[in-house]
Amino acid sequence: MKKSAKLLGAAAVAVGAMFAGSAPAQADTDVSFNVGLATDYLFRGIDQTGYYDEGQAFGGGDATSGAFYAGAWVSNTGTNPAQFIEYDLYAGWKPVVGPVTFDLGLIYYGYTDSDLGGNESDLSTYELKAGASFAASGVTWGGAVYWTPNFSGDFDGSDDNSGFYYEVNAAYTFENSATLSGAIGAVDVDDYAIDGYTTWNVGVSYPITEHLSIDGRYVDTDDDAFFYGFAGDRLVGTLKVTF
Repeated sequence: MKKSAKLLGAAAVAVGAMFAGSAPAQADTDVSFNVGLATDYLFRGIDQTGYYDEGQAFGGGDATSGAFYAGAWVSNTGTNPAQFIEYDLYAGWKPVVGPVTFDLGLIYYGYTDSDLGGNESDLSTYELKAGASFAASGVTWGGAVYWTPNFSGDFDGSDDNSGFYYEVNAAYTFENSATLSGAIGAVDVDDYAIDGYTTWNVGVSYPITEHLSIDGRYVDTDDDAFFYGFAGDRLVGTLKVTF
């Protein structure tokens, strides 16, 4: 078993203990699901479908109980069978202190082998997250710091290229329920092919119905040459159903 998997298991036990010891016995648990399609899959400015660039299909589920949450999410990274399937597992705690909502969590990024089997690829890794958000003058402002002990998993044979991702974001919802949002982020990595890069996005989402929404977003980085050109500017459209 990988060191990351062992740590993930320990963290899951810790989160479970927090649920058992801190959440009120009468707290309701809310469960929701989502599925969607997108014209491309970009993560922190990097195209995850690579050369195939053939769109994205995704789905997930989330559970919340008081200030605690947990969930799972899965997505293709290209329609060609040579590509990986990604599955993310996450859990955390969102305490509220005055006007500020904090977010302390753990995210595991898992990838199947390229033959679409069930074994984890060497790309798999995890992150710790610390974030906060607050509303002021009708705008929701937020920021977060993510840390991973291994930016590239064990894909390049290295097991010590730790790194940070820093992000600030903002969102404003208009009277017609459309939301304008954007974010600026920076990656800072040790002992990797790159030291880091900056990415940003801006877009508008709109709820067509209570359960169906669309999002149009422009995404870019400060150097299109990163990751063999997979970091160039792109327009991404997303259709999402929640239930």
